Amino acid sequence: MPERVRGMLCLDDFEAAAKRHLPTPIFGYVAGASERNRSLRSNGQSFDRHDFVPRVLVDISRRSTATSLLGRSYAAPFGIAPMGLCALAAYRGDVALAQAAAQANVPMIMSGSSLIQLEEVVRVNPDAWFQAYLPGEDDSIVALLARVKLAGYKTLVITVDTPVAANRENNVRAGFSTPLRPSLRLAWQGITRPRWLFGTLVRTLLHEGMPHFENNAAVRGAPILSRNVERDFSGRGHLNWRHLDLVRRLWPGQLVVKGILDARDARAAVDAGADGIIVSNHGGRQLDGSVAPLVVLPRIVAACPDIPVMLDGGVRRGTDVLKALALGAKFVFVGRPFMYAAAIGGQPGVRKAVELLALEVSRNLGLLGVTSPGELDRTCLLSHPHDRLLAEPSCA
Repeated sequence: MPERVRGMLCLDDFEAAAKRHLPTPIFGYVAGASERNRSLRSNGQSFDRHDFVPRVLVDISRRSTATSLLGRSYAAPFGIAPMGLCALAAYRGDVALAQAAAQANVPMIMSGSSLIQLEEVVRVNPDAWFQAYLPGEDDSIVALLARVKLAGYKTLVITVDTPVAANRENNVRAGFSTPLRPSLRLAWQGITRPRWLFGTLVRTLLHEGMPHFENNAAVRGAPILSRNVERDFSGRGHLNWRHLDLVRRLWPGQLVVKGILDARDARAAVDAGADGIIVSNHGGRQLDGSVAPLVVLPRIVAACPDIPVMLDGGVRRGTDVLKALALGAKFVFVGRPFMYAAAIGGQPGVRKAVELLALEVSRNLGLLGVTSPGELDRTCLLSHPHDRLLAEPSCA
């Protein structure tokens, strides 16, 4: 394991190290969100609105973090969320994430906005999930699903909160753009961070060639420097529930819908055949000011009692995981910290990050007086009165 990974004590430590390691434009792309970053901040702050009520003199010596989800048993109640452009932050970053997840027995969701072919990822982790942004035409949707199925994926995640591109002015301020535009500023950032320059960028160009968006469609997309990138990500504004019905008819495996914040949409997804839902505001990267997933989680759980409801956004500690589970989530997903871990330590770095979070979950279960994630419920928490009102189950 790399020496600089050994000293990490929590997920936040990986972010601080990645900020020093990555060029400012790349770190800004990962760390930032949209407009004023209000939703990004709210995601983390939402967990502070709930306090634990621990029980004592409970025999927790045989406690377990194992959790069942969609017919599979995992070692912990969290997984790796889909993140685009991982290969810009870490050499073959998607592969590093997939390998670490397989070794730790936690789920990993491969992003459709990745620079590594989806076929390569499923080879190193046959249980990886694939996350897709639906193309704008029916024929393209059919072709993409056929490719994902042929590759061997069993669980498909459809992200539904990107009808138009978000206003990510923070990326521009940091010097990052899509397509990526070479500049003196970007060159200087690389030169002054030689570990990233030679360990990620130069190594990628030598062994992989110019990175392309590989998985937005059935065929290879544009290179990251191409002006066609913006065109490849456009044309989704007309997508509607008919397209989810089409996906359900074509996809034989598990179907998860990601990016839902309204209980009515959650119920519609279930009625359309979804096997699971991920409550998410895209890490604050789409509509700034959208509600934190944790706040609306209880009402979505109440509206969808027949399927597992999952959550991502703002999870950084084992206590965050437990609070989400106590409020009804079956599982949570964590994004940015695992990309930071890949950036500074590759697959061993990700494995270290997963181990740290799993240890926190186990330790905090014991301190709470609970022996398994399935025992968590609202009685474990005391919520602030205002936030309890916001989180009351409702389908209105």
